[in-house]
Amino acid sequence: MRCRRRNHEKGLQMVRALRTLFNERFRPELYGRLLEGLQQDLGPVAFRVAETPVFIPADLEKKLVQAGEEVLALICKPNFRTITERAVSERWRVPGENEHPHFLCLDFAVCRDITGTLCPRLIELQGFPSLYGLQPYLAALYGQVYELNQGLTPFFGGLTPETYQSLLRDVIVGRHAPHEVALMDLDAPAQKTYVDFLLTQRMLGIPILSFSDIIREGRCLYYRNAEGEKVRLKRIYNRLIFNELEGRPELLWGFDPRTDLDVEWATHPNWFYRVSKYTLPFLKGEFVPAAHFVNELRHFPADLENYILKPLFSFAGSGVQLEVRADDLRKLAHPEQWILQRKVDYAPVIHTPAGGVKAEIRLMYLWPDGGQPQLCINLVRMSRGKMIGVDYNRDLDWVGGSVGLLQR
Repeated sequence: MRCRRRNHEKGLQMVRALRTLFNERFRPELYGRLLEGLQQDLGPVAFRVAETPVFIPADLEKKLVQAGEEVLALICKPNFRTITERAVSERWRVPGENEHPHFLCLDFAVCRDITGTLCPRLIELQGFPSLYGLQPYLAALYGQVYELNQGLTPFFGGLTPETYQSLLRDVIVGRHAPHEVALMDLDAPAQKTYVDFLLTQRMLGIPILSFSDIIREGRCLYYRNAEGEKVRLKRIYNRLIFNELEGRPELLWGFDPRTDLDVEWATHPNWFYRVSKYTLPFLKGEFVPAAHFVNELRHFPADLENYILKPLFSFAGSGVQLEVRADDLRKLAHPEQWILQRKVDYAPVIHTPAGGVKAEIRLMYLWPDGGQPQLCINLVRMSRGKMIGVDYNRDLDWVGGSVGLLQR
């Protein structure tokens, strides 16, 4: 025990030294150079990139990996699709679902336990892609602009930029030629994540398509390339949340994804619903705050001030209620579409010139066909507001999207 404590303190000291050195060397013009490099290479970035990467101590890394494995244990169970069947929207159910998602993203708040030690607490999860193209690029750019230690990496499990790109290609492109696979979103160039789309295209050579760019002939899908030639589309790297198609009568539907089509999905759209807030009440463990479907509660918790109310299928924190009263729960028209989740106390553990900043770390997994889920890289969101997210951090500095760096 004494030896473990010494190792823990040694790891924290290394991180403190990195943070202290970074803060001492930080200059606004360096951050300006970071943003300028992003814009010159990729065009405008539609979200705030934080001034700093996050240095993750080895002890917290170990707990994050353990916490992720506890979540995976449920998702990998043979009956997972059975227990999440009600989660899949009947309106947007797509045929041809495969056995597992190709992407898993788990969001953990960085907290302190009763001893003051850093620990992760699961906030949300998704069986849907995140910024798999941007995060390695951003880590490299931080390293270049700030001249960071070469022993720092955003990758888990011994991955390198080369092996990560190879695994990403395996998951997204699979057995097809790059021109037979496309990244698809509603209106791709208008998405806030378009910079990630561009980097994914650069890495894999696949086209970027908007939903209306794709046309159907029989059971097959096609698009037209830059030369106007019709190209058969065999696999879709899906970045479209189909609920976004509702209320958009102006959209031209070249195909309906709910019909029987001869196309592969990475990841299949149904997994967006299965691995989501719907999954939280089924999870138990050291790093998982209690969560309940509201309609299944016989009695409401006496300490409702320690819970938040979340709609099952919402995005970017919309609809989340931080202060909950019993009357709020009784008035819900569809209580089966809401969960009550125990609050966690984000710790302001990142010491910056603006003071302590809170962080949420997203563990990002890739799950190739015929393989196993592999923890690859991470994304960090930094906050000085009441919640993580743009709406709670307007006009603040030292917040926004970032990446965690591990010591190797």
